[in-house]
Amino acid sequence: TENISSLSAVIQRNPQDPEGYNVRGSAYGRGGQYQAALKDFDTAIQLNPNFYQAYSNRALIQRFLGNQAAALADYNRSIQINANYDAAYIGRGNLYRKAGRTQEAFNDFQKAIQLDTTDARAYHNRGLIYQSQGQHKFAIEDFSTAISLAPDAAEPYNGRGLSYLAMNDEDNAFSDFNMAIKLDGKNAEAWANQALIYERRGDKARAAKSYREAVH
Repeated sequence: TENISSLSAVIQRNPQDPEGYNVRGSAYGRGGQYQAALKDFDTAIQLNPNFYQAYSNRALIQRFLGNQAAALADYNRSIQINANYDAAYIGRGNLYRKAGRTQEAFNDFQKAIQLDTTDARAYHNRGLIYQSQGQHKFAIEDFSTAISLAPDAAEPYNGRGLSYLAMNDEDNAFSDFNMAIKLDGKNAEAWANQALIYERRGDKARAAKSYREAVH
């Protein structure tokens, strides 16, 4: 939990500074206090109607609250104010991807990547789209870039492992699933994928053990 009280003290000293509300709103959001976060982003935007980061941050909260249309409107506004803001493209791309609007999602991740984003999620999500279209070589490249940008995240290893598996590169797949498990022992998908490889290798006992971890 972040120190909300010290952030509130900053706001008390500068009640007209939108930045303070944006920072505290983000802290509320990370702590799962979505209504409080929403209120802070509303205030930040009231004080500075061109505060594109606050629109993008508020969009994320709207997504968590299930208000997809409001989230989309906020991402659009953020991008309208600053067409080079990578975080808004990544957020909107995620929104599109979950809604099954794959091409629009792809375009947004592509745009973030063209803007030289250092956010691994742009590559990871574009990789997932390539993967779903059977373009595993491109997917592996994207997952690898995501891994280099966020080496502690388990998901890109799991994603890359699945594409290796689709290309019948069992050894690389196995090593990626193992790495995903090492980084996140609660990643059920990675355990299930590891079990799959044990099964393919005829090692029933180890497969069963991994499956048990997956359904924990």
